[in-house]
Amino acid sequence: MRKPVAAIFLLVLTSCSDLLGDGAYTLYRNSVLDGAMRIHIATFDSKDGSEYNRQNCDIAAALFREQPGVTVNYWCEPGRAR
Repeated sequence: MRKPVAAIFLLVLTSCSDLLGDGAYTLYRNSVLDGAMRIHIATFDSKDGSEYNRQNCDIAAALFREQPGVTVNYWCEPGRAR
């Protein structure tokens, strides 16, 4: 009886770590035609940790937003692309 419980716990733990991320941050943008659309641009997953990945993602988002003529939004979210 312990084996199924342990297997379920491991499955839930693995799923949660995928959702919460392991320090990775992902850069997204929306679409010109559909503001609610999420388009994956890049995933920052350095061994230097969450704060480093967040900072680099934020820098990339700002650089994309500051280009002349850009009409879409760029943003970062913790975790891998979903």
